[in-house]
Amino acid sequence: MTRYAALAGLGSYLPPRRVTNEELAGTFDTSEEWITTRTGIRTRHWAAPGVATGDLAVEAGHRALKSANLPLAPGAVDAVVLATTTPDHPCPATAPQVAARLGLGTVAAYDIAAVCSGFVYALATASAQIVAGQARRVLVIGAETYSTILDPADRTTSVIFGDGAGAVVLSAVPDADRAGVLLGVDLGSDGSGRDLILIPGGGSRERANGEPDQRDRYFTMQGTKVFAEAVTRMGGSASALLDRIGWPTESVDHLVGHQANIRILKALAQRLGLPEERAVVNVDRVGNTSAASIPLALSDAAAAGTLAPGSRVLLTAFGGGLTWGAAALIWPDLHVV
Repeated sequence: MTRYAALAGLGSYLPPRRVTNEELAGTFDTSEEWITTRTGIRTRHWAAPGVATGDLAVEAGHRALKSANLPLAPGAVDAVVLATTTPDHPCPATAPQVAARLGLGTVAAYDIAAVCSGFVYALATASAQIVAGQARRVLVIGAETYSTILDPADRTTSVIFGDGAGAVVLSAVPDADRAGVLLGVDLGSDGSGRDLILIPGGGSRERANGEPDQRDRYFTMQGTKVFAEAVTRMGGSASALLDRIGWPTESVDHLVGHQANIRILKALAQRLGLPEERAVVNVDRVGNTSAASIPLALSDAAAAGTLAPGSRVLLTAFGGGLTWGAAALIWPDLHVV
């Protein structure tokens, strides 16, 4: 039987602590204006001490399951896929404990490590499981606690990133014409650019090289080079996917790009030839939340009524690796939690 993967539930969660530019300006040698002008970010949320990525993932996953009218019980889903750069531990993966805490039983559960592209990669793998007949429903989560890996002495990264989680439920449907069906996915990578976005320490490379340096445990990014790569790679991936599924660029109603900063989102829309107002933006309120970025943006836009049922929605992301990807769907009628 031919099967397709369709969006059936959507939920998100932000930790309560809201961090303003004013607060950060008092910590770093900078100003509110410098942060806003450079990034478009005005506030972001940071997790409280003792709160980890798995905790945020459980909250968002619970809400997505509720949105899809599914119980916290074995049989609700057949797999849990968690995209994150900040797992609770280097070993084991965080997804199995998230599945267990949600009461989902002994389902398949695994992490995806593609940094800010992680959610699109997770959508692709979850969709493939459904199309292949390995799963009927899959819970896909993007969750991050970037506040735990930021260098407190580096204002260029500390003002950009926030914590949060977003999740969707993908469900098997018998026809491609149904709203919510993932109509296509495009993925790519270029490992030669790995140093542009990097946490040098914490892995086997650091241990193989000898004595670790604690500062190597912090996130690093070459901002200017990343900007150019992000616009080029997301634009190229999005265009390739639109060609493949037969959507004229002008037919896209909403562009949901990775919420890195406002300048990248504007440049991406311009590269694709789309009006800026078609780009969904919530980076001003949540910052760059890496793998949680796209599901958080979807949740905000759906809750605000921006994503109306029947709208053509294009997703695209870029992250460390380097990795990038795009996905497209017709927006369904969802109850957002």
